[in-house]
Amino acid sequence: MLLTREQLQERLIALHQASLELVKDVSLEHLLERIAAVACEQAGARYAALGVLNGEGKLVQFISVGLTEEQIRLIPNEPHGNGLVGELMNREEPLRVPVIRDHPRSVGFPENHPEMTSFLGVPIRAGDVQLGQLYLTDKVDTLEFTSDDEKIIQMLATYAAAAIQNARLVEQMRERDLSLTRRNVDMSLLNGIATTLTSSLELNEILNQTLALVMNYMKVEAGEIFLLTEDQNTLRMVLHRGQAAEAFWMRTQFQIGEGYIGAVAQTHKPMISDHLEDDVLFVREAVVQAGFHQIICIPLLAGENLMGVMSVASRASEPIDNRIIEMMAAVGNWAGLAIENARLHADARRLAVLEERDRIGMDLHDGVIQSIYGLGLSLENALLSLSEDSIEAKQRVQGAIDGLNQVIRDLRAYILDLKPRQMGEDGLVGGVQRLVAEFKAHTFTEVQLAYAEKGLKNIPESHSLALFHLCQEALANAAKHAKAKNVHISLWRTKDRALMEIRDDGIGFDMENTNINIGHGLANMETRVRSVGGDVEISSHLNEGTTILAWVPRHARA
Repeated sequence: MLLTREQLQERLIALHQASLELVKDVSLEHLLERIAAVACEQAGARYAALGVLNGEGKLVQFISVGLTEEQIRLIPNEPHGNGLVGELMNREEPLRVPVIRDHPRSVGFPENHPEMTSFLGVPIRAGDVQLGQLYLTDKVDTLEFTSDDEKIIQMLATYAAAAIQNARLVEQMRERDLSLTRRNVDMSLLNGIATTLTSSLELNEILNQTLALVMNYMKVEAGEIFLLTEDQNTLRMVLHRGQAAEAFWMRTQFQIGEGYIGAVAQTHKPMISDHLEDDVLFVREAVVQAGFHQIICIPLLAGENLMGVMSVASRASEPIDNRIIEMMAAVGNWAGLAIENARLHADARRLAVLEERDRIGMDLHDGVIQSIYGLGLSLENALLSLSEDSIEAKQRVQGAIDGLNQVIRDLRAYILDLKPRQMGEDGLVGGVQRLVAEFKAHTFTEVQLAYAEKGLKNIPESHSLALFHLCQEALANAAKHAKAKNVHISLWRTKDRALMEIRDDGIGFDMENTNINIGHGLANMETRVRSVGGDVEISSHLNEGTTILAWVPRHARA
């Protein structure tokens, strides 16, 4: 039956209104139902359905209109793309069939499926890509669908294609926005971890801040860190944060391979349990009784070396996705390196203390103790001379007294050298002036200080401290080793540098036959100055004194 002009116009207007409603809806599931309902209404069909294809051309979604929920429940399976459904998937043009069972591609209906007779199928296409198909069955009041029905549904399919694409684009935008949000959260964690690990070499601070950042990122209620002990077979808890501390502290030690902590230490791979109550490998019943359902454990690695294990526990039931696991593994590697660096730094500090003790011990042995031993011999000789020559004995006793006074001055110098001096608030010049005054008070050496103070006040503190400590060491050497009577110190600056020269008239030493790196004092001078980008030159000749020239940049390095 052909439609009159007025009827066709009414259907076009109704279709236009329906299409406007379609493009407003961005929920794909609801959109598919609306398209099928509009198709059913516009073509006068008893049943309608809409199938959606994936990128590989396979049917992945099927929405029906006209069947009751009970009828849909009784049908054993959804269409797989056989029969007329499959025929339409391979066509660019609509398919109109008066009797479904008479078509050669018909495979019949599944069990409990209502009988259907007439069929109209239209591909939903966007360019050369088929997005899906519209199926209509059982034309109401007539035996089959008409060419007018076909045209109307083709128009609806065009609108449907645009609406489906729009809905998919919105979904992609939402997923991309969610992905960007997650990336920002991930970057925030990595930035926080990087800041923590690069701003401190204190092990406790590194562990506390790292665990706090990870717990905040994962939004979990508890976390803990185990470190590998010196026996390389035991992991001991050193930190717990969050809730139920008493439950976690009930088990603070694991052997390699024991429980989740030991298994992660053994395999060097993360492990997750999302049902702790049913997990026989999880051996901490108190944690389960505290209401925790999930745990994730990651190794703390420095290269291939195990430093420890970090674990975080949650009372939530939502599964932990792979993205979080990958992030945690990266954090574990960073934290492992930071732990190793902190330990190396602590070892280096302990070694420096031991080396300094050795230096002081050697200086005392070779200097003060030897002097006291010599004074003891002198007093023994004085004792023997008392009965024979009292005048000589008095001279020997007086010499011993003078020697003891010198030993006292040496001891005082050693004690002062053990206490690091600071410049105070007056900068480099003020610090050196106080150093000179203190030196004069404890020695008989004359010191002259010349300086051009202008431009020396703006030197970075680390650079000023390097020159200050160099001056301190040089003065100590002039008194203890060079036995200098006069020392001259000069301070000045150029456009880019601050310079210090220290000259003494002591006994000096042979530069060619002396390895200056053997002496701690000279080596420390070079280390301090070069650490801030400067350099030191030392020149000395036997019986002609020593000159030390040092410079540092006037500005901090970028």
